[in-house]
Amino acid sequence: MVQQLKPQYTLTWVRQIHEIPQVAWDEMALPLKTPFLEWTWLHNMEHYGSAVANAGWLPNHLTVWRDQNLVAAAPLYLKSHSYGEFVFDHQWADLAQRLGVDYYPKLLGMSPFTPAEGYRFLIAPGEDERLLTEMMVAAIDQFCDRNNISGCHFLYVDPEWRSLMEEVGLRNGYTIAISGKMTAITPLTTTWRGLTRTSGAISNASANRWIRQGCG
Repeated sequence: MVQQLKPQYTLTWVRQIHEIPQVAWDEMALPLKTPFLEWTWLHNMEHYGSAVANAGWLPNHLTVWRDQNLVAAAPLYLKSHSYGEFVFDHQWADLAQRLGVDYYPKLLGMSPFTPAEGYRFLIAPGEDERLLTEMMVAAIDQFCDRNNISGCHFLYVDPEWRSLMEEVGLRNGYTIAISGKMTAITPLTTTWRGLTRTSGAISNASANRWIRQGCG
């Protein structure tokens, strides 16, 4: 009897998309409805200085490999501001500052400067999307915890992908938006004018993960 072995995956954070093979990336991106997650588009954003650290967009793409094969990826950026997102959350950043909570840096999933619906994780054909999504969400959680990142925000998402993310279940510190309207996708317990937390005192900023709910 042949024993079926589980695939071995490696998750890697990549600071520049040109380090990722274009063909492998586009095998996942080209079938999507949106063209704004394709390798060339994202590469041009980085190459010509729009999505770079000096502009407040530090590329921090999450990739998943099985052996030498790219099987999943998430275009992500570390943000030191909220410009270029077309979701105006400056009031939340201001309120967080007054409460002693560090709102920046934040981790962002979207195509830079592109308020077009369709963001999602990229998954290679034939792969277990739910399994890979769970792995990537866990890796994002760990990254944010390890680096004291306030949370991860996904903007202008694919509605079908949003449903999958809700099924997977996310920890505090996530927000998700379709067409720019922000909503929380984690279970809520305490709400105060749109800021939500699940535990800890307001004065203990390091113990809290804040998420936004219903900007308008």
